[in-house]
Amino acid sequence: MSRERFEELVGEALDEVPEELLGLMNNVVILVEDDPPPGESELLGLYEGHALTDRGWDYSGVLPDRIFIYRRPILRICDNDEDVIDEVAVTVVHEIAHHFGIDDARLHALGWG
Repeated sequence: MSRERFEELVGEALDEVPEELLGLMNNVVILVEDDPPPGESELLGLYEGHALTDRGWDYSGVLPDRIFIYRRPILRICDNDEDVIDEVAVTVVHEIAHHFGIDDARLHALGWG
């Protein structure tokens, strides 16, 4: 799958996130990268930053949080385009949840692991 098509799928996954939640997201960018950091070849996505629940009165003047969606690992674990669509959606929701302060244990309990 081309990078352009993959980026479209990330955009489509974002379109499915309720407007109310997207409106609450603050100082965060979503990026598509081909590969995760070295030594993390199985990583499908990553949230880097300060979750909304951790931001206090002194949170200001910081660079945006970053959500990375990694194309090649997702493509490796998927058998077909439909699987890619589903996995991209799950990964996008998973990483956005981290922005809201939801940890991996809770996401797995909710079925978004």
